[in-house]
Amino acid sequence: MQHLTFKRIVVSLAAVCFAVTSWAIAPAAYAYDNPELLPEVETPIIDLAEALTSTQEEQLVADLERLETETGYKLRVLTQFDRTPGRAVKDFWGLDDKSVLLIADPRGGNLLGFNVGDAVYSLLPRTFWIELQTRYGNQFFVRDNGEDQSILQSLKSVESCLRQGGCRVVPGLPREQWILTLVTSVIGGLVCGFAAQPRGGKLVAWQWALIFSPLWGILFVAFGIGPVISRTSDWLPLLRNVLGFVLGALVAYLTPIIDRSSPSET
Repeated sequence: MQHLTFKRIVVSLAAVCFAVTSWAIAPAAYAYDNPELLPEVETPIIDLAEALTSTQEEQLVADLERLETETGYKLRVLTQFDRTPGRAVKDFWGLDDKSVLLIADPRGGNLLGFNVGDAVYSLLPRTFWIELQTRYGNQFFVRDNGEDQSILQSLKSVESCLRQGGCRVVPGLPREQWILTLVTSVIGGLVCGFAAQPRGGKLVAWQWALIFSPLWGILFVAFGIGPVISRTSDWLPLLRNVLGFVLGALVAYLTPIIDRSSPSET
């Protein structure tokens, strides 16, 4: 289980790096122009890959239409595999600056792609979409939860953020991401404890701890605490990270003291 979790973390980090270095939002959707694949009646969902059940599609249609009526933001969904209407969807849906087009295509390394209107970027920045794509579109999430949940949960996050006036990060804290924050918290504690080890006759070397504070502060606050409090109001992962920092600091601080106090073997 731990090996699988570590593998998922590595894959998630690789997906983030790939998305950042080669960011292109759903280019496949506009590679062709096949209007014959469009339905006769306008609907916010074109499910060519049949990723959603009829019940899921009906509920999602109702949710997207209600969101558009209440907020003015237009969310549209296109699933495809070997066929795509391409550029024709832009005129079919009248996509504009307040529109978001989700394209689900399993042929790439990530299931999800997004075409985002300029007005939406002021509420949900580019980093939000990269995180959304890597969280719900990666191969492990799709394998464990299915393409339908990848689509539905990503849209739920977008809808929630649009209703509350925007988000800087994707709500929710996945286990793999929390483990990363815990690891950085522990490492930050180790750095702090090492810097505070007794020196020059002082029980706690506060000056050294302050000198190293930018390093352990970034590890603990920016990478250990920040991602947690910005994504969830649950206090338990925050408490665990704080305890991880404290334990790491104590281990690093007490290790040389214990070594000196241990009687030597003869």
